Amino acid sequence: MNRTPLTPPGRAAIGLAPFTLFTAMALASCSAPIYDTILQGGRVVDGTGAPARQADVAILDGRIAAIGDLGGAAAATTLDVSGLHVAPGFIDTHSHAGPGLASAELSHGEPLLAMGLTTVVINPDGGGPVDLDEQRVALEADGLGLNAAQLIGHGSIRRQVMSMDDRGPTDGELDQMRALVRTGMEAGAWGLSSGTFYTPGSYSENVELIELGRVAGEFGGIYTSHIRDESNYTIGLVAAVEEVIDVARQAGITGVVTHIKALGPPVWGSSAIIVERIEAARAEGLSVYADQYPYLASATGLSAALLPRWSQAGGSDAFAERVASPDTRARIREAMVENLARRGGADRIQFRRFTADPSIEGRLLSDIAAEHEADPIDVALDLILRGGPSIVSFNMSEEDLLTLMVQEWTMTSSDGGLPQFGIGVPHPRSYGAFARKIGKFVFEDGVMSLEAAVRSMTSLPADVMGMDDRGRIEEGMVADIVVFSDYFRDNATFTEPHQLSAGVVHLFVGGEAAVSNSSFTGARAGRVLVRGTGG
Repeated sequence: MNRTPLTPPGRAAIGLAPFTLFTAMALASCSAPIYDTILQGGRVVDGTGAPARQADVAILDGRIAAIGDLGGAAAATTLDVSGLHVAPGFIDTHSHAGPGLASAELSHGEPLLAMGLTTVVINPDGGGPVDLDEQRVALEADGLGLNAAQLIGHGSIRRQVMSMDDRGPTDGELDQMRALVRTGMEAGAWGLSSGTFYTPGSYSENVELIELGRVAGEFGGIYTSHIRDESNYTIGLVAAVEEVIDVARQAGITGVVTHIKALGPPVWGSSAIIVERIEAARAEGLSVYADQYPYLASATGLSAALLPRWSQAGGSDAFAERVASPDTRARIREAMVENLARRGGADRIQFRRFTADPSIEGRLLSDIAAEHEADPIDVALDLILRGGPSIVSFNMSEEDLLTLMVQEWTMTSSDGGLPQFGIGVPHPRSYGAFARKIGKFVFEDGVMSLEAAVRSMTSLPADVMGMDDRGRIEEGMVADIVVFSDYFRDNATFTEPHQLSAGVVHLFVGGEAAVSNSSFTGARAGRVLVRGTGG
């Protein structure tokens, strides 16, 4: 995909001018500082939420060296960016791009660059490898198109120590988990992630997360959680948000309710209560935040969406044995009926990826059931026994989405991966989340200002994560910079997701151009960011 234009077909790039290369003689005769690159005449949205202003931005040795009227300054490269927006590179606080970035085929990260990302936070939902040093080696093996910041996953640690057991840890097992969190933090993790909705994380009590959160907190790390219940599956949405608040309170750590939502008709309208609880926690002095992707559909595995957690204890073999028992199968089906209703029904479940039968990808569960003249629950159970497809689930209300989006403590995330082009039918967020938030909710709908949206993607996540040298257009900051036009839009859809976002004209990672004049350069200027080393 190298050199692929990022402007839409048939549309010229907006606000472009060929860059000027100064000769050595001109450089020598100029008394002003000599920069690597000057972005001239752009509309600077600095990431703080302050009003945009017109200014030049100079880059030198991978850092932002000067901001202002630099008309008399010399640079190796000067780019006319008048009419364009100049912002800090976007930071995705919840990304599943780790495996893709660790592969030779996808390490370029081009779908992510196309929506303005320069940093992704990986290993969310309690997942990812336990050995972060090994993951770092894999990530750096083929170079990185953008930066990656690692989390250490509670679910992965619990699985290593306790397998898939549905019980609390012994004192010795808890000590082992504490030690693994400590090792991960010492390896440079930016915090602890959990996925208490998923197995085996769902088998833990909150006290376990508090104890492990204390270890991460010793290193200045955060705690980010795919909460136990985003609907009314078990403890309920509000109580699940309170669990994150309680970890923040008891462990003395920053807590993040990740990809915050009210999932399914039974809890639509709950956003106001969530806002009230988080505001109260913040008024108490707790450091509590959220992140969100700008879509009305979520994505997960069919098993996670429909199966009761008790049925998954012990792993896939134990699950198959339970299904083979008529009485137990009946109990599982009963729970699946309730869970499908929580998701809004079979016509709200679209299959994303299923290696056992790619023909169902992009189709609805209701359509597959009708084709086979079968009950959707029986179709779903059969698919799960065959390995389980991933799904998109259309289950949120716009009112809740917008209520949560505009909060000053809500960051932007994608919850997307790094899909292989043309393979499967992934959620469009993997290609368009950040472009969609600005293109639709700022430029088209006016839900929030550009300055507020950019803050939610830059300085806010940088501050929450503790990335002191990123997230702002400010002298001395790392030159992770995105330059985009008024035609910043997502093109990916739920039926045709493999489409790059449009509108990024230039993008710099550590001062090196990854996108130039709306085309990828093929640069691999990203790196694995290690907490405590200045990013």
